[in-house]
Amino acid sequence: MLRPRKPASPFRYFNSSPEVIRLVVLMYVRFPLSLRNVEDLLFERGIDICHETVRLWWNRFGPLFAGEVRRQCTRHMRGFRHWRWHLDEMYVKLNGEMVYLWRAVDHEGEILESYVTKTRDKKAALAFMKKALKRHGSPEAITTDGLRSYGAALSELGTREKQEVGRWANNRVENSHLPFRRRERAMLRFRQMRTLQKFASVHANVHNHFDHERHLADRQTYKQRRSAALAQCQALAS
Repeated sequence: MLRPRKPASPFRYFNSSPEVIRLVVLMYVRFPLSLRNVEDLLFERGIDICHETVRLWWNRFGPLFAGEVRRQCTRHMRGFRHWRWHLDEMYVKLNGEMVYLWRAVDHEGEILESYVTKTRDKKAALAFMKKALKRHGSPEAITTDGLRSYGAALSELGTREKQEVGRWANNRVENSHLPFRRRERAMLRFRQMRTLQKFASVHANVHNHFDHERHLADRQTYKQRRSAALAQCQALAS
């Protein structure tokens, strides 16, 4: 009887240890650091790598790590019975032109989906909602701003009755834009839509994993959650 073949390690062609690669990727994605900031911080720890190596590693392993984190979260999030979504779009400058980053956030602040388009019409809103619904299931209510593209897309999906629009009702997703804005400034903006889409998705999943809402828990509980999250990240792609 043939034994099932063990999946090949994604680190097999790299001379550096998996622990160093994980550290580099998480530092760059999680914190508002530039490529050269990460290089300098690692040099102080005795790890001498080039900033272009940081770029290579996050491009190669960032989506891999984020995908594992997302799969762990999606399994239990689909079981929520009273799940509310907040949808919003934000401007992102790309080579001097404005594009739109659509984002879906649940009632607890978890970033569910990120989607980049050149327009914010009904077609773009529909593609974004279909992607979010396919991956995460259907919520009980969807809160949006007054953009008419949301209403048109929800009508086509047959879920217009779930839409809620109100003043200050969408503050949850508006506030969730701030970590991405801080990260965007450190990267000196983006140059390609593909890079923006990749980084927005990776950053959202890593941010969800380490966002423990420390203001809602005591110090001991927060330390336990932080240690558990760090241990899970250290086991990624192992």
